Amino acid sequence: MPALKEISFEYARQIASVKGLQPSKVRGTNTLRFAKGHSDKLQVITWDEFERVASSRRLGVYESGGWMKLMRKP
Repeated sequence: MPALKEISFEYARQIASVKGLQPSKVRGTNTLRFAKGHSDKLQVITWDEFERVASSRRLGVYESGGWMKLMRKP
């Protein structure tokens, strides 16, 4: 599998759109997730809020082979 590389939030939006993913956070926390479908544990948020929270927590979106993962930036 290719190594993970950091991608822009805009590119993450494009991948998420194709895969049917939405930006979300775990209810009552600032833990971010990409969600697909409905879950009582997740709250769908705007992309602007997703990017703002991720940036404030020094998180970046990393991609490899179509998979995305939120990770702390070095």
